[in-house]
Order: sequence, then C-alpha cells, then structure tokens
Amino acid sequence: MLKNDRTQPEIAAANAIQHRPGIDSEGWFEYLVRVYPHHTDYSGMVWHGTYLAWMEEARVESLRSLGIEYAEWVAQGLELPVVELSVRYHRSVQMGQLVAIRTRMAASEGVRLLWDYEIRSPDTQELYVTAQVTLVGVDREKGKIVRQLPPALKEALTRLSVKPST
Repeated sequence: MLKNDRTQPEIAAANAIQHRPGIDSEGWFEYLVRVYPHHTDYSGMVWHGTYLAWMEEARVESLRSLGIEYAEWVAQGLELPVVELSVRYHRSVQMGQLVAIRTRMAASEGVRLLWDYEIRSPDTQELYVTAQVTLVGVDREKGKIVRQLPPALKEALTRLSVKPST
C-alpha cells in the first residue's frame, strides 16, 4: 500500500543562499536538456513552445539548487505567474542535441521579478535562444497581485539577485 506523505520540507533560510551552488560567477544557473522527439515539430526542430517549458524548468531548478522550493510557496498561497515574455530565436535546435538552458534573476522591482535566459550549446559556443520573463507575485486565494512579497521570499530573492563578489 502506498503511503501519501503530504509533508513538504521547510523553505531554507535565506542565509543558505550565500554559497550559491550551481551558479557561476555571473549569476547563471545551467540546466542541461537532451532534445527528444516529443520536443520537436514534424521537421525534427524544437517546437517554439518547448523552449518556454525548458525555461520554466530551469528557473524552478535554479531556485531548488539554492534550497528554495517553489511548490512550498504555492502551498502557502503565493503564485508567481509570467506577466511578460520576450523571446528571440537565434538558431534552431534539432532532435538529439544536448543544450544548456541558462537562467538568472536579472532584477527585482517590488513584486516584479525579471529573469534572463540563454539557451546555448553545452560548451556555450552556439547561442540558440535568448529571453526575458517577468513574474509578479499573486495571492492565490484572492487572485490579486500582492502588495509585497513575503519577507522570507524577498530576502532569498534579494540574495539571489546580488552578483557574487570577484
């Protein structure tokens, strides 16, 4: 019999972000993806919508790598929906390729969070896609934009957006 364990780990303290594991000196988190047939259109090229799914996965995984569980925020009643999206396709990606989805939080303006993306070859020599996404905090219960982000989230994101010293 399967046990349904609905417990969630606690959100890591914001100071756990200081070491920034998995994030390079410019603030980029890298998430590798192999292109499978279901990612492509009939021609074997990656379908444009697939890039958006990869970008969201990379953003959630970058937060997870720092001990921040997106699912926990949702459980506490906070959503961070995309309110603006800009994508530039530089070069197509084909079935079978391995690509690096790179993401970093570019800025935080009140309850608006700006994220940058690059989709590149793993050696970073080929640039396929660049994008920027703006998220905004929304109270799930009320369905309205929050006046301010919860303090723990705000502190964690502030630490995330600070570029490490060289």
